[in-house]
Amino acid sequence: MPFMNAPFWIWQQPDWPHFSWQADTLAPLLRACGQAQGRLLGMLGAVGSDTEVQSSLDAMLQNIVTSSAIEGEQLNVGSVRSSLARRLGLNEEGRTSARSEGLAELLLDATHADQRPLDLERLYGWHRWLFPSDDNLLVRPLRIGTLRGEEPMQVVSGRLDHPTVHFEAPPRAGLEAQLADFLTWFESSRDDTGLDPFLRAGIAHFWFVTLHPFDDGNGRLTRALTDLALAQSEQQAIRFYAMSASILDDRAGYYRALETSQKGTLDITAWLLWFLATLLKSLEQALARIDRVLVKTRYWQTHRDHALSAEQIKVLNRLLDGGEQGFENGISAAQYQAVAKVSKATATRHLSDLVEKGCLARLPGGGRSTRYQIQHSPNAHD
Repeated sequence: MPFMNAPFWIWQQPDWPHFSWQADTLAPLLRACGQAQGRLLGMLGAVGSDTEVQSSLDAMLQNIVTSSAIEGEQLNVGSVRSSLARRLGLNEEGRTSARSEGLAELLLDATHADQRPLDLERLYGWHRWLFPSDDNLLVRPLRIGTLRGEEPMQVVSGRLDHPTVHFEAPPRAGLEAQLADFLTWFESSRDDTGLDPFLRAGIAHFWFVTLHPFDDGNGRLTRALTDLALAQSEQQAIRFYAMSASILDDRAGYYRALETSQKGTLDITAWLLWFLATLLKSLEQALARIDRVLVKTRYWQTHRDHALSAEQIKVLNRLLDGGEQGFENGISAAQYQAVAKVSKATATRHLSDLVEKGCLARLPGGGRSTRYQIQHSPNAHD
């Protein structure tokens, strides 16, 4: 792409990479993120250690799978889960692959080894974990564990004969120096009390993905690096939310926000607004998930003395877990029959028994359409 007189890409700006932003515009979102993070850390104190490890595993699994899905890659969820579970000390049987092992190593290094400095060698190691040498998914030869080659690095879409260039990264000449500047800033900014840690994570995300230093995997490494920046500011909360999942939810918005800012001035307020709003959504989703876990824990404590069948426990857990599979409007006898795999008569008997024991409440409406929902104790939402 020929250079124009006016800078076209942000890295062509004379003061690159001295970013600026409008603090007043970002302040409400920063406050909201800080409050949500505080609530999440507070709630984690009320969760038992077994539940904590399980919730952490669920969030990390979601983070890995969605970060790859943003790039259009579908992972084998079972093998990623097995790789993570083993590292978290959980006894879960399952097959793993070089791919799942590498991705688990990468995420755990980013979220658990947050005190180690980020240098070029560590980045190279991350890149090698992303692309294991015995991985037969690689469709073209890649430079693995080293910087990209001399050819221009462009993000394009559309027809081959008339492509749309969404972004062009800085040229290969001088990339080492640019990356060294980034890594120096990343280390020194950890102790910068004048820079909000959430803003630091947003700046790191934008800066690194704009450098685009590798042949492939830049997006996934950027998101791992963002997790590292967040982990450095909050120690443990990062393990319980998956920012990549929220990015995937607004994938088009993600690329639009990046592209607009990469063609803009050094004022990256618009990008940071998108980043913080997405971070807030991740924190709120984690809060809702941990809240469900706490409600479920309290529920089973209340009903621990009731003798229940395996089928009854299975259905109650399904209702307690909520979500798309949780029968939001209550469960009917026919649905109980299908989930528990019991006869119609047994389903009716089980449901009556659960109502009698105070585990379920019968909803208004009768006949075949009678529905039942979880009966929470009065203080379940303290």
